[in-house]
Amino acid sequence: MALRGIWQLKKLVVSYSDWGGSSKGNSYFEFLIFDRAFMESHMPAFKESTPQLEVATEMIRGQHPHLKAFYKNHNDRVVCVKNMDPEEILLHATRLRNALGRKVIKLRTRHVTKHPSVQGTWSTALKL
Repeated sequence: MALRGIWQLKKLVVSYSDWGGSSKGNSYFEFLIFDRAFMESHMPAFKESTPQLEVATEMIRGQHPHLKAFYKNHNDRVVCVKNMDPEEILLHATRLRNALGRKVIKLRTRHVTKHPSVQGTWSTALKL
């Protein structure tokens, strides 16, 4: 997502392992086909659709596959894509691209306003 016309995601790193780990199938051969299917079919189209984004791949042996997103406000997010279809991985990559990269904060009240009421919040159970 763009904030004031500037895309917030700088870099997306796709980390995967070619040895062991989490695959849809049970065999090593099925895992290689799964990784290769995403890298060859979905990744080039995703790179072409987002020219402002640097997309990199890295092979990390012995870890589950994951996506790392680095944003312009120096925040980063990591999403595990263990045992996911290529379409699901593409969906997570698109969600990371569309995110602003802000940290999630817990709201103290249900309503957020810049000028809180001096008299308090309105309620239907008000008795005069």
